[in-house]
Amino acid sequence: MTGDQNDMLQRLKGLLPPTWFGDNTSIRDALMTAFSTALAWAYGLYLFAQAQTRIKTANGGWLDLIALDFFGNGLLRYPDQTDDSFRNRIQINLFRERVTRYGMAKVLYDLTGRWPTIIEPARPADVGGLGINIGLGCAGAVGSISMPNQALVTAYRPLGTGAGNWPGIATGAAGTGVAMGLLPSSQMQPTVTDADIIAAIEATKPYGTIIWMRIVS
Repeated sequence: MTGDQNDMLQRLKGLLPPTWFGDNTSIRDALMTAFSTALAWAYGLYLFAQAQTRIKTANGGWLDLIALDFFGNGLLRYPDQTDDSFRNRIQINLFRERVTRYGMAKVLYDLTGRWPTIIEPARPADVGGLGINIGLGCAGAVGSISMPNQALVTAYRPLGTGAGNWPGIATGAAGTGVAMGLLPSSQMQPTVTDADIIAAIEATKPYGTIIWMRIVS
């Protein structure tokens, strides 16, 4: 294999004049083996360093440094998140649509897995208008042209966090023939916090607009 210890050893031997040494070259071979081992390590380090310069091939803490370079503290790795998953998030955020209604909705969906509800009071498509057909029992929003360049955003927290159906030690169900287990603390804490959702809205909010937001489960 190119760059391994045996390859480097053969390359070094190929540089030596063939008539300089006899048949018994144990001392020379020992020295050449040591040199080739060091060269193979250096070549491996070169390949590793080269891989860390590209998002597609970087891994570990180097991928975190790339995210820090592009997004600062706005895009951090989730607890126990794999390199491939984190790399995908970096690439999505590099090329995502921004400062548009869809851009805000999409970033919230990617973050939480749930589409937000966005209502612009001055947008007829969101609030309707007089003279159009309506149905009884339908909920809607009331429009207002006194709220230009404003939007009401309802963001939803991700589903599936917590420890559903597991009784706590201090509950009456504990120890009464039901399954019990120890859950990691990471499962009790949401991977996406309210602060993450607020930061996503702030990052995609067009300049000069006002966003009224609420976060619900």
